[in-house]
Amino acid sequence: MTQTLPDRLSVDPDSPFYDAELLQHEIGVRFNGVEKTNVEEYCISEGWVKVAAGKALDRKGRPLTLKLKGPVEVWIKGQEES
Repeated sequence: MTQTLPDRLSVDPDSPFYDAELLQHEIGVRFNGVEKTNVEEYCISEGWVKVAAGKALDRKGRPLTLKLKGPVEVWIKGQEES
């Protein structure tokens, strides 16, 4: 089963870019050549990721995020291309 990942994906259920079915798989994100495990949202075409800013929370209890710009690569772990 080969699944293509969307251009933009978020782990926040309130986001219009949230996809619960797709997030059941483990998704790998490489940003600036380094694999990141704390990505909250990404956009491949615009070249950015949002990562949690430490343990800080906003007033609704969600983590504060920083938007970092650079090249973004994503894949479903276990389906890496040989």
